[in-house]
Amino acid sequence: MSNLKKQETITNLENKFIKKNLPKISIGDTVKVGVKIIEGNKERVQFYEGTVIAQKNSSINTMITVRKVFQGIGIERIFLLHSPKIDSIEILRSSKVRRSKLYYLRNLKGKASRLKQRFQ
Repeated sequence: MSNLKKQETITNLENKFIKKNLPKISIGDTVKVGVKIIEGNKERVQFYEGTVIAQKNSSINTMITVRKVFQGIGIERIFLLHSPKIDSIEILRSSKVRRSKLYYLRNLKGKASRLKQRFQ
């Protein structure tokens, strides 16, 4: 098989697993991500709510980094958007930002880490 044929096969396989109903997520959005968790023989959805501080796009490998502050400690989690473990993604609010990566939020505490809301 030639490289072109292999690449075409991979692309066709990836297209089967790409989710079509994802919302348009941008940097600075506050999102609520529903993650499927298996405990024993039961499956439930646990929600993770935070601010999107980074995004990496490459078809099926699209990832977002979501940051939340829990009991004064910053927690970041990376989600593969097209993963079968992701049940739902809901955008709660959008923020006006001028950066593509919001890593500077890691050094800010309290009210200083607030982002200005964007209304559509």
